[in-house]
Amino acid sequence: MKFEDEPVPGYPLPILPGHTSPGRLERVLRSGTFAVTAELDPPDSADPEDVYSRARVFDGYVDAINATDGSGANCHMSSMAVCALLTRIGYAPVMQISCRDKNRIAIQGDILGGAAMGVANMLCLSGDGVQSGDHPQAKPVFDLDCMSLLEIGRTMRDGHRFQSGRKITYAPRVFLGAAANPFGLPFEWRAERLAKKVEAGAQFVQTQYCYDVPRLKTFLKQVEDLGLLGKVFILVGVGPLRSAKAADWMRTNVPGIHIPDAVIKRMAGAEKPALEGRQVCIDLIQEIQELKGVAGVHVMAFRQEETVAEIIQRSGVLKSRVPWYPGRDTQIQQLKETA
Repeated sequence: MKFEDEPVPGYPLPILPGHTSPGRLERVLRSGTFAVTAELDPPDSADPEDVYSRARVFDGYVDAINATDGSGANCHMSSMAVCALLTRIGYAPVMQISCRDKNRIAIQGDILGGAAMGVANMLCLSGDGVQSGDHPQAKPVFDLDCMSLLEIGRTMRDGHRFQSGRKITYAPRVFLGAAANPFGLPFEWRAERLAKKVEAGAQFVQTQYCYDVPRLKTFLKQVEDLGLLGKVFILVGVGPLRSAKAADWMRTNVPGIHIPDAVIKRMAGAEKPALEGRQVCIDLIQEIQELKGVAGVHVMAFRQEETVAEIIQRSGVLKSRVPWYPGRDTQIQQLKETA
């Protein structure tokens, strides 16, 4: 069975030798194919169609869809609920788990519950502080951090037990991920922090936005020097900018985002800034895909999700590949019959 094949939704693919999950994302990455993931902006709604309509804009262009977990400490539909809806019709979600809002009892329950629904990918995050979100009066939990969460997830999967030591009768078969920021200060610590996450159990990482390829190259060289290449799949974060003003606001107000002056200047001189922002993203993807140690890109197009298809198509990174989506095989067959 090819890595992109998909049986009836709800019935998992077999786990291949050397894999820890039945998920398509792990299959794509371990095959050496350049992977593409994207983030779904969760709705402020209880209508399932609001999730499905947001997922459909990625059809045929991404290998997995991140369901964010209160990103920026703002309240939206939960990651667990978004994943439940996506797996119901066969999408491959990445369930983000933030340590900010739940203790280890609730988090371990979510890992089991997510795996039971067919979620094969889980991204372990410490989480943004509540002071940055729309409920600053909320009480933060932070019973765990991303390192301890990774260790617990790995123990549940490989050791078949909860952190308490109690046995799990059917272990969660999951592909564990974490976040990485090659562009945060102090720069010299970034690769070492990644090494700690890999040691804790991270099998893939999705990075913060990359707008500085030379700095990314330095990070990747440090990663190689630490012997991490081949031990973790690195998906580099990219995203379109709307304008020079928006880019300047991001680098000033969002912790960990680095946007060089040259990018701001390029955006400021553009006749059509939004179009130029997409071109910047395309140029970055094409340059990034050639770098040793990069396994894919993670597209974060907040409130610009409709641009992801254009960006990925014009970048050419998928070549002739069409990632699976509900109805893909039927549509391809119909196109062949009418050709």
